[in-house]
Amino acid sequence: MLHQVIDRRLSGKNKSIGNRERFLRRYKEQIRDAVRKAVGDRSIRDIEEGTDITLPRRDVSEPVFNHGPGGSREMVHPGNQEYVRGDRIARPPGGGSGSGGNGASSDGSGEDDFVFRISREEFMNYFFDDLALPRLIRTQLLADAPEWKSRRAGFVSEGNPTSLHVVRSMRVALGRRIAMGGDARVELRALEEHLAQLLRLDHTPPAEVAALQAEIEVLKLRLKRVPFLDPFDLRYRNRVKEPVPTSKAAMFCLMDVSGSMDEARKDLAKRFFILLYLFLTRHYQQTDVIFIRHHTQAAEVTEDEFFHATESGGTVVSSALTLMHEIIQARYTGGGWNIYGAQASDGDNWQQDSSKCRELLDSKLLPLCRYFAYVQVADEDQNLWEEYTQVRDANVHFAMQKIVTPSQIFPVFRDLFKKATTP
Repeated sequence: MLHQVIDRRLSGKNKSIGNRERFLRRYKEQIRDAVRKAVGDRSIRDIEEGTDITLPRRDVSEPVFNHGPGGSREMVHPGNQEYVRGDRIARPPGGGSGSGGNGASSDGSGEDDFVFRISREEFMNYFFDDLALPRLIRTQLLADAPEWKSRRAGFVSEGNPTSLHVVRSMRVALGRRIAMGGDARVELRALEEHLAQLLRLDHTPPAEVAALQAEIEVLKLRLKRVPFLDPFDLRYRNRVKEPVPTSKAAMFCLMDVSGSMDEARKDLAKRFFILLYLFLTRHYQQTDVIFIRHHTQAAEVTEDEFFHATESGGTVVSSALTLMHEIIQARYTGGGWNIYGAQASDGDNWQQDSSKCRELLDSKLLPLCRYFAYVQVADEDQNLWEEYTQVRDANVHFAMQKIVTPSQIFPVFRDLFKKATTP
């Protein structure tokens, strides 16, 4: 005979997981700051791995109780060979336990900072905490895999014991008892009043009193046979599932791979898009990610080609925006899609083409997009940055930022995709 043992405990075999979760909740802010600092020091391949978190000793120190100066107390010192009963022991200087604290002593010694490791899942949770696609709305019901939500739908007479509604069940039982015993109680009350009147008379026939008492006992037994709670009385909370509109989004990733984009700038752009890709695939199911690389010509590529291809050339930024508009018209027409765009470039572009990019965004792309973010991986104010500044001033759903060093990637990413505080 084959036996199987299934461990359904929430903590599983790791008995300290509860303590670990409490620790992570308590020092959430310090851990989040450490995660932000770890982003800039990582390679592209290791950006989503776990990491060692270092917290200063002063941040994780817990309050302790010590004996203050003064007062009297009794203590037992095991192995005492110096004192006898009645001797007075000098108190350590300064009172308390005599400890010098957690800081460094006169000889330079001290305590190390607290270091522990968080897993990949924990790292990603802190990494994308409080982030969301801006202005995302639920647009339609899916026919193939609809999303469902559960809602209350009154009470039913059959159900799971865990959904038993005690108050409603007792209310039904009370109503049933009143209905079943109403006539009997009225008759019982009348017989008891008649018996009381007979007992007040001086010459009451004993046979008539005995008959009334017997009839009263019969009615009482009849009322006692009415059950206090019957299976018919039980009522259970009823919940039904109903389909809800789901959000479908399409994110266009546009990266400049022209000759002016050296390896350092391409690395910054790739890091930004990797964060965006991880964020989308982790938090959103119904999301299409479209990768577009461009130099003088734009092309839709696969994820692998987007991050690893080495093709380069001149710079015509409008080619990527034009291709994005063509793809939207071909695949994402109608009101069922939330269109997003994210563009990374060094801003080096032909002057005439930069003005064309502004016109494309104003007239064709932004009216179709829920949100568009532009990231310039260079510090100089190029002509494309100047044209895009006019677009930003006229459109609230267009954002632009600069990234010059890897340490700026995470703050910029959080600023572009922070969760809105108001609906």
